[in-house]
Amino acid sequence: AGPQLVAKRPLFPRWFTFLMVGAIFLALILTFSRGAMLGLAAGLGFVAVARYRRLLPYMLVGGILLLLLPISQEYMARFLEGFQGQDLATQMRFGEYKDALRLIQRYPMFGVGFAGTPDIDIYLGVASVYLTIAQTMGVVGLTAFFAVMATVFGYAFLNRQAFRNNERLDPIWIGLHAALIGALVVGIFDHYLFNLVFQHAVAVFWLFVGLAVAATRLGQEAAGNR
Repeated sequence: AGPQLVAKRPLFPRWFTFLMVGAIFLALILTFSRGAMLGLAAGLGFVAVARYRRLLPYMLVGGILLLLLPISQEYMARFLEGFQGQDLATQMRFGEYKDALRLIQRYPMFGVGFAGTPDIDIYLGVASVYLTIAQTMGVVGLTAFFAVMATVFGYAFLNRQAFRNNERLDPIWIGLHAALIGALVVGIFDHYLFNLVFQHAVAVFWLFVGLAVAATRLGQEAAGNR
């Protein structure tokens, strides 16, 4: 939704886009998810740097509101505690990372699968998509995942010029890739994008991967027809 704020030909009326972005921002604050907020910042930062510099003032206003609003003070305190490693959730994550690396060292190539661990002193479950993939599918699976992501973004990069003059498709295309960047950043801190318990989240992630590739393909075909 971020690129639609500054798109020359937005999909929806501008006022409705502001309502959508405001609702998303408020929902993220209410979740108290630090990883999700960092993912949002990464996605919007990508959009602003790659194409829409006009988005920077909106990001600045959002950051100021986050710092000054009373409802967000506890949220900012949690951010500081997380960066300093002082809160219980962060300390538990550090323990999970250590245990996950121990499992990966024992079964580095193909992991232990999705059913469970063969050893009683190790366990599956860590708050990181990448460590979760390495636990269950090993270095081979993690390499395959990175290869797929690199292919998606490489395909987009090679066809980036096709969207320069496509005012309708460009914000959709860059917004989809920004969403993927945000998800990949969130994946550093959470595991639900690669967890069979959260099948809806996994499905949404891969749906966005498919939409991003489809948008690149549409832009490529549109440029070829001009």
